[in-house]
Amino acid sequence: MPRILAVANQKGGVAKTTTVVNLGAALAEAGARVLVVDLDAQACATFSLGLDPEDLERTAADAFLAPEGAALHELIAPTPDGVDLLPASIGLAGADRALASVVGREFIVRDVLAPVTDAYDWILLDCSPSLGIITINALTAADEVLIPLQCETLSHRGVGQLMETIDDVRRLTNPRLRVAGVLPTLYDGRTVHARAVLDDLGPRYGVRVLAPISRSIRFAEAPAAGRSILATAPTSRGAQEYRRLAHQLATPPV
Repeated sequence: MPRILAVANQKGGVAKTTTVVNLGAALAEAGARVLVVDLDAQACATFSLGLDPEDLERTAADAFLAPEGAALHELIAPTPDGVDLLPASIGLAGADRALASVVGREFIVRDVLAPVTDAYDWILLDCSPSLGIITINALTAADEVLIPLQCETLSHRGVGQLMETIDDVRRLTNPRLRVAGVLPTLYDGRTVHARAVLDDLGPRYGVRVLAPISRSIRFAEAPAAGRSILATAPTSRGAQEYRRLAHQLATPPV
């Protein structure tokens, strides 16, 4: 069975998509079979992996909003970074409203992905910056959740609400869900504030704090090429940090 990892934080701008794309590429580089599932109507993961959402006839919305009419294997596309992608489009924008009255709506993503799980070692779920039905679906489908977090006070504050949502999901729909860790992103260790927030994470939330990902312009440049930073700047600090993250996640904590 694959490890299904949801990358979630209801606050935007914390490098969720950057983490999914580059972690996926690092896992694939290490020999894993990886599927990236773009669950955000902004389709940033889709664009970052070289597909233009506006050029796609069918996307994840066809699978999750009308699963009886979409064969999942026909929607999944290979990418130059060695990961497969279930792309997104603006069609996901109305998903929460469309699914509000559906019985068993929390289990749709899990059930739709079930036929392809045997083909992968890792399935990475790129969640939207919200705690809506699709994000709850991702947490229900996942074995683990990774929480990217910018080391700033306002970003820090939202983690408590997400942890409460994770507790609710454990209680109601997915008792096996665990927190893989908090991932500090856009990190600048030169500032006292960033170091103070980083030091506070473990004691405050009682979770594993993974090695931080440094702030770098290389991350902004990579999506323009439709590739990961491992492809556009393979020897850069950012590429090495995501390789390190892949190793950390593949190695259970002692």
